[in-house]
Amino acid sequence: MLRLRRVPIDFCGDNIVFIHRNNETFKGSTLDSLSKVEIHGGLKPIYGKVVLVDSEDIVKPDELGLSEAGFSNINLPEGSEVSMVPAPPPASINSVQRKIKGGVLSAREYRAIVSDISLQKYSKIEIAALQVANSSFLTPQEVLAMTEAIAEQQPVMKWNRDIVVDEVCLGGVPGNRVSLIVTAIAIGAGMCMPKIARKAVGESSSAIDVMETLCNTDMEESDIRKIVEEIGGCISWCGGKFSVAPIDNILLDVEKSLSIGMPQQMVVSIMSKAISAGVTHLVVDIPVGMNTLVRTMGEAMRLRKLMEYVGDMLGIDVNVAITDGSEPIGRGVGPVLEARDVMNVLRCSDEAPRELREKSLFIAGRILEFDPRLRGGHGYYRAQEILDSGRALEMIKRLIHAQSRNTPMPLGQLTRDITAPVTGVIESIDGNQINRIAIMAGAPGDAGAGIDLLKSVGDEVEQGEPLYRIHAVKSMEFAFANGLAEGNSGFKISNDLSAQYA
Repeated sequence: MLRLRRVPIDFCGDNIVFIHRNNETFKGSTLDSLSKVEIHGGLKPIYGKVVLVDSEDIVKPDELGLSEAGFSNINLPEGSEVSMVPAPPPASINSVQRKIKGGVLSAREYRAIVSDISLQKYSKIEIAALQVANSSFLTPQEVLAMTEAIAEQQPVMKWNRDIVVDEVCLGGVPGNRVSLIVTAIAIGAGMCMPKIARKAVGESSSAIDVMETLCNTDMEESDIRKIVEEIGGCISWCGGKFSVAPIDNILLDVEKSLSIGMPQQMVVSIMSKAISAGVTHLVVDIPVGMNTLVRTMGEAMRLRKLMEYVGDMLGIDVNVAITDGSEPIGRGVGPVLEARDVMNVLRCSDEAPRELREKSLFIAGRILEFDPRLRGGHGYYRAQEILDSGRALEMIKRLIHAQSRNTPMPLGQLTRDITAPVTGVIESIDGNQINRIAIMAGAPGDAGAGIDLLKSVGDEVEQGEPLYRIHAVKSMEFAFANGLAEGNSGFKISNDLSAQYA
C-alpha cells in the first residue's frame, strides 16, 4: 500500500500520478514501462498518467502523489492508504481503431467509448485519435448515438415548464453577443430560458465572458434553479461549480487544440448540452461566411438538416436560422467592449450597433414564436416591443442582481489606432484576423483587452483615418497585437487604383 499525497499542480484537469523512481511497489523496468495506472482506495477506481520523479520533496518512495484533479477525484484525505496497478487499455479502444479504418460505429460502441472517457481511461492522445477519425465522416445515426451517449453521462435538469428555450450560435463572428440580449427579451416575454454555456475557447469572447464582466456566472446547481424559478432564466457558466455534459467539454477542448473544424461534432455538442439543460425548444444560429465555421449555403443546409434530424429523434423542437457571417456584428471585440455594446442595445441608446440590435430581434423573434399563443411571423415585433419598452433592460438588471453584481471591469489603457493606408471604401473585414488580434491583445483572459471597431463594411475612409483601436492591459500582449495588426489589419480597402489589405 502507498500513502496518498496531494501535489499542488494542475495539469489542465488531467489525473497525473507522481511516483518516485525508487518506489518499493514497482521497481526497475516495470516502473519505467508504466504509462497509465489504476488507483484503488476511494469509492471508485481512478485512472491517471504516470510521471516519474527523483525528488523526495515532491513524493517519497512509499507515497503516491496525485495532481489537483486526481486528488479531487479520488476524494480521500492526504495520508490515506491506496493501491496502484497497471491500467489495461480501455476495451472500447478497439472501436476507435475500427473507426480510424473507416468503420461505422453502433450506438452501443459510442456508449462504451464515452463511458471510458468519463472514467478517464482515455489519454489525450487516444481522445485525439477518436476526434481525428470522427472528423473524416460521421453518419447522422452516429451523430445521434454520440449525442445520446454524452447526455446519458449527466443528469437532465427538469423544469416545471412545458416550453424551455435556448439559443446557440456556431460562432466565428466577432462581436456577436446576441445571446445576452435574446435571453433578456425571452425572459421579459415570460419564457423560461436557462442559458448555461461555455467560456470562449479559441475566440476572443463568449456570452459567459461578457456576462462575467457584469456579474458572477459560476454558480451551484441550486443557485441556478433558484434564479430560474424566481426570474425565468439565467446566464451561467457550465464549466465551474456546475457542469453540463462535461464529456463534451473534454472532446471540444481536444478538437480545438488540433484546430479541427468539425460541424458534426458541433451538432453533438449543442444537442447534448440542450438535453442536459432540459431544453425543449432550441434556435440554432448558423452564420455563413468566408471566415466562419460554415462557409457556404450548401454546407449550412446540410448542417440544418442534421440538426433537425437529431432534434426530432431526441424530442427537441429545433429552429435553424442561417445568417450572414461575412463581417463583425457589434463594434466591440473582447468582453468589456462587447458588454458595452450589449448594454447600449438594451438601453436603446443611439450608440447601440444597429446590426447587433437587428440580429438580436431576429433571433429573439424566432424564440418567441415557440409560444403557441403568438401568431407566426409576429415574434420580431413582440421582441421589438419588449426591447423598446425597457422590459428587457429590466430583466438583465434583475439577472445581474440575482447572480451577484461584479465591480465594473476597466477597459485596457494601452491603446493604439490602426489607420487606413489609402483612401477608399472598406470592402470587407476578415473576422478571423480581427479575432486573432483581439486574442493577442489579451482577450478574453484580460476582460478589458480587445478591439474597438470604428468603421464598418461600406464606409468611406481617408488615408490615415482610424479603422479600429486596440486595447490591452499588459505591455507584452499589446506589442504582440500591434505586430499582428501591422502585418495584416484585417481590413480590405478598395479605391480606384487598387484593392489591398491594409
